[in-house]
Amino acid sequence: MPGGRLTQQERQQIALGLADSLPYAEIARRLARPTSTVTREVMRNGGPTAYRADLAHRATERRAHRRRPASSRGAQSTPQPHGRDAEAVAEYEETLATALMASGLPKMTARVLTCLFTTDAGSLTASQLAQHLGVSPASISKAIAFLEGQSLVRRERDERRRDRYVVDDELFYQATIASARSNDQLVETARRGVAVLGPHTPAASRLENIARFLDFISESITRAAEQARDVLHTKSQ
Repeated sequence: MPGGRLTQQERQQIALGLADSLPYAEIARRLARPTSTVTREVMRNGGPTAYRADLAHRATERRAHRRRPASSRGAQSTPQPHGRDAEAVAEYEETLATALMASGLPKMTARVLTCLFTTDAGSLTASQLAQHLGVSPASISKAIAFLEGQSLVRRERDERRRDRYVVDDELFYQATIASARSNDQLVETARRGVAVLGPHTPAASRLENIARFLDFISESITRAAEQARDVLHTKSQ
């Protein structure tokens, strides 16, 4: 029933929808479920190309059997600031991580970024991240390296000389600019091909159009980011 756990029959309908290349929203509408439920289900179980209904159902049953006692104790023993509901927070973290995965981030990277986004301090140490996610420090290190490469987190030392990984208002602007500028090398390479292939050939025309398209996209994103930059520093009322 809507709001409860997915049934095996619903998972089979999801698999059929994916096989027909239906968008998540359409699959969710046919199941009378939120789109986020379908997105989370697919991304947790191999993604749209590897999703298998029977394997997903068995994996969910194993997770429920393994985690139910620990989750119940954790929700009761872990204090939440500002009177937050621990179970609601955990559910939201899973939903946000799934959305980040759908945007292209690897699973562990999405989970680490979710932790940083949802902590009031906006920063955590590697040990805090590992403890919260129940994973090894090596997994955290790999995810952080990816995020730093994308300008999505920055590293700073605290008073105990520990590395802290930080998300702040300015980082999203910097990441957007870096993403826009990452096209520059491809634009340059495409235009180099125009000279090699001959300026009046179909192949050269195709490459020139690609370069012009990426140039336009990069400039538009950069301009929009500059115009919207102040939004990142707006305080909630």
